Amino acid sequence: MLHSIIGAITGENNKNKIRGTVVLMKKNVLDFTDLRSSFLDRVHELLGWGVSLQLVSAVHTDPNGKVGKPAYLKGWITTITPLKAGESAFKVTFDHDEEIGQPGAFIIRNNHRSEFYLRTLTLEDVPGHGRIHFVCNSWVYPADKYDTDRVFFTNQTYLPSETPAPLRRYRERELVNLRGNGTGELKEWDRVYDYAYYNDLGNPDRDRKYARPVLGGSADYPYPRRGRTGRPPSETDPNTEGRLPLLMSLNIYVPRDERFGHIKMSDFLAYALKALVQFLLPEFEALCDSTPNEFDSFQDVFHLYEGFKVPAGPLLDKIKDNVPLEILKELVRTDGEGLFKFPTPQVIKEDKSAWRTDKEFAREMLAGLNPVVIRRLKEFPPESKLDPKFYGNQNSSITKERIENHLDGLTINQALEKKRLFILDHHDTLMPYLRRINTTSTKTYASRTVLFLKDDGTLKPLAIELSQPLPNGDKFGAVSKVYTPAEYGVEGSIWQLAKAYAAVNDSGHHQLLSHWLNTHAVIEPFVIATNRQLSVLHPINKLLHPHFRDTMNINALARQILINAGGVVESTVYPSKYAMEMSSVVYKNWVFTEQALPADLINRGMAEKDPDAPHGLRLVLDDYPYAVDGLEIWSAIETWVEDYCSFYYKTDEMVQKDSELQSWWKELREEGHGDKKDEPWWPKMNTVKELIDTCTIIIWVASALHAALNFGQYPYAGFLPNRPTISRRFMPEEGTPEYEELKSNPDKAFLKTITAQLQTLLGISLIEILSGHSSDEVYLGQRDTPEWTLDAATLKAFEKFGRNLADIEERIIERNGDERFKNRVGPVNMPYTLLYPTSEGGLTGKGIPNSVSI
Repeated sequence: MLHSIIGAITGENNKNKIRGTVVLMKKNVLDFTDLRSSFLDRVHELLGWGVSLQLVSAVHTDPNGKVGKPAYLKGWITTITPLKAGESAFKVTFDHDEEIGQPGAFIIRNNHRSEFYLRTLTLEDVPGHGRIHFVCNSWVYPADKYDTDRVFFTNQTYLPSETPAPLRRYRERELVNLRGNGTGELKEWDRVYDYAYYNDLGNPDRDRKYARPVLGGSADYPYPRRGRTGRPPSETDPNTEGRLPLLMSLNIYVPRDERFGHIKMSDFLAYALKALVQFLLPEFEALCDSTPNEFDSFQDVFHLYEGFKVPAGPLLDKIKDNVPLEILKELVRTDGEGLFKFPTPQVIKEDKSAWRTDKEFAREMLAGLNPVVIRRLKEFPPESKLDPKFYGNQNSSITKERIENHLDGLTINQALEKKRLFILDHHDTLMPYLRRINTTSTKTYASRTVLFLKDDGTLKPLAIELSQPLPNGDKFGAVSKVYTPAEYGVEGSIWQLAKAYAAVNDSGHHQLLSHWLNTHAVIEPFVIATNRQLSVLHPINKLLHPHFRDTMNINALARQILINAGGVVESTVYPSKYAMEMSSVVYKNWVFTEQALPADLINRGMAEKDPDAPHGLRLVLDDYPYAVDGLEIWSAIETWVEDYCSFYYKTDEMVQKDSELQSWWKELREEGHGDKKDEPWWPKMNTVKELIDTCTIIIWVASALHAALNFGQYPYAGFLPNRPTISRRFMPEEGTPEYEELKSNPDKAFLKTITAQLQTLLGISLIEILSGHSSDEVYLGQRDTPEWTLDAATLKAFEKFGRNLADIEERIIERNGDERFKNRVGPVNMPYTLLYPTSEGGLTGKGIPNSVSI
């Protein structure tokens, strides 16, 4: 305001001007309690301490960049902040300086007391250049929080060598700021992306039983790196980072621009997670203590979706007092009167018993929650890869006599030759930890499930092998029992239990390895390296940036609440305290190039190279919904990436001479995935093809692979008997009371074996949150702004990508309606839509967000 008055008095306002519009969101839109800062911001405006912007020339020959005079946002005091989260537009007028010519960047100084979210700056009628648009999408804190001024660039794309000389210093300095200096505890206004080991999962200060090994930085426990927070070490173990109190979970450091957006957050999602752990867990415990801690029948489980009453009194009052009603409604569907109700999972919506059929049990290995493990059996009996020096003979004890009569007239060798035998094999992953896991409340087995491909394209289970280490030591091998299908009597009940043990193994593998390790954990180093080494002006930053949205935030919250010692995962998934340690051991076998869908399918024997087939692959099992839909999505991503990269990189030499790209790839291998730095399989990043392949894998993992593994959690596992996460007792032996119970009341015996009532309530509360889409989600083929680049050819290629994805949606619908494809719907009448690209908000069982965002 003061600047406007001075300008009017001196006549400065009559000069040539460049008028612009700034779109931003004030902090107090999101924080109704921050009234003091809002008031002080207005005082600062009156005193002339407002928000200033200076244009930086993209053409002036001064290597330091020609910088214009400060211009100030107008109307801060008079612009009323909306009462709901939203943006405000402010006018800004710059003096036109002919020496600046075309602006390529601008410097902004926030002289207020509080931060704001800067969305865009648009300049109108710049002489000789017309409209110039800056996409910012960043939180700007008060200037005294920064060592250097904040700078934003136009949405032009430049390789490092092509950057206009006046902008190079700003480009390089910005990357230096984002790297930080590697020291100190990071604060919310810090914009630092840095690496750390997973040394923040344990809590030895609470109790030694909550101590956990450091993951990363050692041959025993290799792991991808996480974002550094710089918190001081715990008091009792200098190698373990101190933990935040549960109440402070939302304050765990990630760079401010990596936090959830206001619609997704309003601190809502994270608050719901916190509420789940902090308030609902004790109340569920009290509820379960006031009634038997078991489900007595499946009808008791069905009541969860019909409504169950929390007893009136102080317990219910505490929930109401501590958790806002709108949160409770979203979290557990309470009506405010103590009636808790979960949405009915799709797997039991049409038929409450079809999940128990062998056909559905097998179908979900191809079209369920974890369709990335099943592989074609190439030898019989199945062989173990565990070192016999340490684990003895771990080969399968399944004999051909047990299964050969169920191969539709084929011999074992014929079935192998015709590629009709498959296996869901969790034996080698689990066996090294099984003895320790069974010292906890978990009582389980390492499992192998062998299946046969029928003429109609469906799979039928032939046998389930359940194994344990011999009592006298791991090196003596395993003791195993083999179970074969049965429908009636106690044999039928035992078969149902055998399938449950196999499902427990698969649930743990899904949650810890397929989902957490192979999407969440492995992508975070790419997020960090990209921000540290690739400027926002760099084409590969622009390509990958949407695929990193919210990943660091959800991973940080997971470390604080879910995967930490004593956290929700240890409480609800069978490996218990060994869960994360197990994932570290599996990471030893992680190979970046094998994360490509075609390579994964070939590696598992589910596809073979065929240049005449679509996508260059022929599926061994034609009706494999995850693979069929996935290959179409993969191909669309690959085509888009090829179109994009080929526009900016005309030759292999351009890749080799791109200094930022080479620094990015070097740091990613040597720091981000530092425990894998010497592996021979890393692409060398010497060719355009290597760049295309690398970016396609990154985008696939962050988008489609994560979607296939995440958004089916509630539809399939919201009914926990279908996907139990824990087994609490061993298979009943003949002559025991448990065996008699299995004969007299098989459903009760089944429910007493799998996940208990409390863990069920906790588990389905959690996966309901994690399976839903935010209403502001951005899906594959979409961007949060249409003006993300100025390059017309790139925008045209992106439009083509969107059209390809829309065509894929139509074909998915067609395939789901084609009765020839029996694995796409199955006995539960649940169409496979987990790789359907778009979705509405909420629990939909479809939609591919751009990133690992939940």
